[in-house]
Parts: sequence; structure tokens; C-alpha cells
Amino acid sequence: MGQDPTDERESPRRPPDHHGDDHRHPKGWRVDPGPEGRGTPGAGPRKFGPFSLWFLLLLVSLLAMNWWLASILPEPRAQRVGIPYNPTFLEQVRQGNVKSISSKGETVQGDLRSPLLYPPGDPDAEPVMKFDTEVPTFANEEELAQLLEREGVEINAEPPEEERSTFATILLSFGPTLLLVALFVFLMRRMSGGAGMTSFGRSRARRVEPSTQRITFDDVAGIDEAKTELVQIVDFLKDPDKYRRLGGRIPRGVLLTGPPGTGKTLLARALAGEAEVPFFSISASEFIELFVGVGASRVRDLFAEAKKAAPAIIFIDELDAIGRARGPGGVGGSHEEREQTLNQILTELDGFDTSIGVIVLSATNRPEVIDPALLRPGRFDRRVMLQPPDTAGRRRILGVHTRSVPLAADADLDRLAATTAGMVGADLANLVNEAALMAASRDRETVGMKDFDDALEKLILGTERRILLTPAERRRTAYHEAGHAIVAMLTPGADPVRKVSIIPRGIALGVTLSAPEADRFSYDRPYLLGKIKIALGGRVAEELEFGEVTTGAQTDIKDVTQLARNMVGQWGMSEAIGPLAVIPEEGGPLLPHAEISPETARRVDDEVKRIVDDALDEVRSLLAEHREQLDALVEGLLLHETLDAEEAHEAAGIPAMVAGAEEVLS
Repeated sequence: MGQDPTDERESPRRPPDHHGDDHRHPKGWRVDPGPEGRGTPGAGPRKFGPFSLWFLLLLVSLLAMNWWLASILPEPRAQRVGIPYNPTFLEQVRQGNVKSISSKGETVQGDLRSPLLYPPGDPDAEPVMKFDTEVPTFANEEELAQLLEREGVEINAEPPEEERSTFATILLSFGPTLLLVALFVFLMRRMSGGAGMTSFGRSRARRVEPSTQRITFDDVAGIDEAKTELVQIVDFLKDPDKYRRLGGRIPRGVLLTGPPGTGKTLLARALAGEAEVPFFSISASEFIELFVGVGASRVRDLFAEAKKAAPAIIFIDELDAIGRARGPGGVGGSHEEREQTLNQILTELDGFDTSIGVIVLSATNRPEVIDPALLRPGRFDRRVMLQPPDTAGRRRILGVHTRSVPLAADADLDRLAATTAGMVGADLANLVNEAALMAASRDRETVGMKDFDDALEKLILGTERRILLTPAERRRTAYHEAGHAIVAMLTPGADPVRKVSIIPRGIALGVTLSAPEADRFSYDRPYLLGKIKIALGGRVAEELEFGEVTTGAQTDIKDVTQLARNMVGQWGMSEAIGPLAVIPEEGGPLLPHAEISPETARRVDDEVKRIVDDALDEVRSLLAEHREQLDALVEGLLLHETLDAEEAHEAAGIPAMVAGAEEVLS
């Protein structure tokens, strides 16, 4: 609980309703075991269709017509040479060598009767038959007109046609047409993903053949219940007659749901690898285009390709991009395109025979927004929920991701799994990768436990910052973190303190880390009240020592308020409200479907304030009673900056208790 003005400390949040401890940890990227799962496009060499042949004939016709127009245009004339008005032009007129002239403004163009070598006296002079010159403004126009008339020079009212070369003529004739054709081709290729106009309505699914799909259930760990659900589908794809003779049919669609990083995409690839069938993978957002009807066309093409390759698996990731529940309004644009695409998916799920062996898998992080028409029996009629793994599951996941990592003798994956409660498969893969990078940067040959511990601290707590704190800031930060730690040590049932530090990490100035000793799946009222007290410990310690508080407790206050509101409005832990859900799951405005009166809303606010005020009074009494232990822990932090669990208890003079909670960050 550091003293950063923005207080980006990670503080207690609402525990999850259905799985282990919800302590803060960064979400990593979805990691695949290797390049084997990427696959290659399944489309063969493209052939010219009727549209391509028609387009080619049209282009040839346009070029031929433009060439014919260019051939009937007048031949380009010789280039004119500029000559001076005096003496060259006037001398040629007096000598009777000027045949005709025309003028436009002050410019005079003309033709000579006989060639003129210009410039005169130049050995490289060339004969000139066409010329132009500029008449000075001070020239006597009447004398010039008389001279031209006397010498019999033909005077034209308009200048001759603009002269241009053969190249310019062809360019002006062909250029506009070629530009229009090029623009048309460019736009069509952009809209069709660069694959040509013939593929505009074709599916963009990536096809992975069985020979290149090397991911199996052995590469998926920690989600055994989900794998068990899919074993029957694998068995059906390998031996469909076993089920058909008893009148059974395999589900048309299987919907994989769960938090990000739990392995939904990996499990789908493993299913295809186990069944040894072609695997068509596509994101739902890839169906949508600007023009209405393209998405539906791509859905039809995808299912047609899968039927040709049957038995096969179609995997549609992030189904909520097109499968959201439809409302009463909305016409035109992307909304209409999404609805047409969704309707086509519903039609395809209804229209194909399950005996051909095509199974549709889909994944989403938000199953609550999926249209009910997709979830009814006969479409996505089987739902598989992927939950964050327990300790044993995390240990197996770490075993999978460390297969290619040389581990040191002290690397204890069992202990590492026990200290990573709440992490999913992607987080653990990221943890192993960070540890390997740290070991490599330290020029080590193997990855040891020190590397794993440092990588875990980096992911959970943030990267250490090399900033210089003033003595006053260090002392205030030490009291803030010591306040959290002392309350956690003295609160029955609280999770044990794992580390206390006043080294700035990320944008926080200090951190107090608590972690459970075992996975927890439900939380009672005393435990949640303890979390509120621990979060308030930093603010109370500052107030006790310095007589005032700072902005460092901003996130503490925010999280305490949210936790108390959830206790009152979601979990029925208040006698004043009773077992009523009066706020949405993530806080904010009242539930739209619930008729909540202003009086009830005021009672919720009053009850939340009562819970927090009671906890604040208890923490003040607790820290005032144990002021000596608080000061002793502060001195230890100022001396060593970072204390682990044993050192923190020894510095505070408080014996360690068996407990469990989540991290508290400042």
C-alpha cells in the first residue's frame, strides 16, 4: 500500500462466487504450445471463373477501343521554337519568309516558307519551320500590321491546335480508364482481404490438416472436467457407428465458456488433434464486412468446405461478436449485417445432418450475452464451462509449460503452484516464460526457484522502480505498509502475510502481499470483514503516526466501498437489507429489472457506511493497542526495505498464524 498519489496499489476486491481466491494478478497472452497448431490455408490453387473471364474480356476491349481512338487522332506536329521579336521575327517578315501567323495575347505563333537555321552562326543550329515569339508592349501595332499586310503574311484569328506528342496522346487516352480499373481492383482486393474479387464472399477460416495438428489432450492440463466432456465427441468422430446403431447423435454445437486465458482455444485444437480430423478455425469478427450479406455468404462457404472435408471440426472463436442477443430495434449498416450473419449460422446449424461428422465448437468469455436462439437444443446444445484451475491443476499446467525448460534442482513446482492461486493457464505460461527470460539475462544454464519467485513478484507486484524517495516519504510508506501487515497478522482467519516491501514497484511506492495457503471457493462474512480491515490498516497507520491522511489510500477506499456494497447488495450479508440483490454484479446503477425504491437505495448506502465505519473504529483500536509492534515493523522496513513472512513476523514480534487471503497492494 504505497504512497503514490494515484495509489495504484492492488487492494482487496470482491472474491469470486465459484472458484478460488481472486487476488490480483496480471492477465497474460494466450499461449500456444508451438507453431504446430497454426495450420495452413486449405484452399488449393485458384482458377478463373466466369466473372474473371468476363472481367478480362472487358479490360481487353477497353484497351483496344482506346488504341483505336488514339490512332485516328491527328498526327503530332513539329515542336515550335521560340525566336526573338527583334531582329529575327521582323527580319523574316521583311524578307517575305513568314507564311502565316496567329496570336493569343502577346504571343505570336507562325509558320515559315523556308527553313531558318536558328540560332544563327551556331554550328549545331537546326532548321526551324514553326516558331513563336512575344510582341513587346511598346511595339507599334499599326506599323506591324502594315508590314505583315505588305509582305502578304496570312493572319489567322485563332492559334493552331495545342500540339502534343504521341506519348501524351496515348497517356491522355488510356490514363483515365486505367486509373478507374486500377482503383476498382484495389477496392475489391481490400474488401476481400487481398485474395481477389472471386473470394469476396468466401470463408477466411484457417484449415489445419490432421498431419499438421500435433496438439492433443496431453498438452492441456488443469481443466480435466472440460476434457472429460469432450472425450465423447472424440470417440464419436473416430467411431460414429458405435453411437448411430443405438439411435444417438452427436451434439451439433459445443460452446466453451470461461474467463480469458483458461484454454478454450487450446482445448478446441486439442480436440481436433485427438480426433485426427481437419480443423477449421475462424474468429467471429472475420465474418462481418461493410456490405450486408457478405458475412452470411462466408458462413455458407465455411460450412460447405467443412462438409466436403467431413468428418471435421469448425471452431468459431469469440462468438459474442456476432451472437449477441438481438433487440427489437436497429436497421441497416453493421447491425443488419451482424443479424444476417447470425441468422445464417442458425440456419446452417439446423440444416446439416450430424451423421456427416461436422461438429461446431465455439468459445466466448461472455455467455450471458449470447442470443438464446443459439443455445437451444439442436444448435449449441452442449455447454462446457472452463474454470480457473485449483492447486493440483496449476501444478499440472506448470509441468506442461516447463517441458522444454531446463529446471534447476531447487525448482519446486509444487510450492509455486500453491502460491499462484487464481492464475489461469495463460498466466502460468507467462510466468514460466518470464522466469526463463530472467535466468537467461543472468547467464544461467537452468531456471531456478529464485527466477520463478522474481518472475512472480514482477507479474503480481510490478517491476521495481529506481526512484529516490525522501526520508519523509520512505517513513510514511513504511507506516502505510506496516499498517496493512499488522492488521493482517492480528486478524483471525486472514491470509498470512508473504512479503512487505517499501521498494517502489510499477506506479506504487510499496506493497504488502498476502496469499492463501489453499484454494478457497466460498467466503464467509468474518473473512470479508477482515479484508476490509486490512485494506483500512494503511490509512489508519498514517493517521496514527502523522495525524493526517494522504491520497495514498485512494484505491483502498475504493475497494473497501465496493466490497461493502457487494456484501449488502449482492451477497445478502446485511440484516438491514436481507437476501436481496439490489445492485448489479459489478456495481454501478441499480438493476434494471428490479424495482428498487429510493428508500431501499438509501438503506443500502447507510448499511455500507455502517460496515466501513465499524471496521475503521476496530482498526484504530487495534493499531493503537499494538503501537509498539507497528513501530518495530516500520523500523525493520526502513532498515531492510523488503521483509519476507518470517522476517516480518520477527520484526513485529508477532508469532505467525495459519491463515489464508489475497494480496494487498498499494
